Amino acid sequence: MNGKKKIYLAGPLFSHAELEYNRKLKDLLLKGFLVFLPQEDAEETTDEREKQNQESIFKKCVRGVDDSDLVVAVLDGVDVDSGTAWEIGYACAKGKPVIGLRTDFRALSDGIVNLMIEMAIDALARDEEELLKILEKYR
Repeated sequence: MNGKKKIYLAGPLFSHAELEYNRKLKDLLLKGFLVFLPQEDAEETTDEREKQNQESIFKKCVRGVDDSDLVVAVLDGVDVDSGTAWEIGYACAKGKPVIGLRTDFRALSDGIVNLMIEMAIDALARDEEELLKILEKYR
């Protein structure tokens, strides 16, 4: 084993832009960590999602969080993606550190993200550079 810690990379994955950003972020994180990316690691084949094999994808994602040392969660958008919110809550309940990444400049009237999300994360980065600085303490 190479001793690298493993990150579960949570985020929305339903548009071409989201998928591409997740891949870009994974490549950045691979410089110091192993990375579980659901869009790649939870699907056996490219058409598994089209076959609606939801139970298999769910189990692989749960195992992905279980097997990871920490979670990095993309929090961009008007509201946090519902799957990402679940992954944050699950990781928090398991005692795993969760680092939020919000590059979106929009803010809620009473905070940066939903209160429940904000209280479940250990740190919040506003860009990739800040994320990498925060992650240094988790190596």
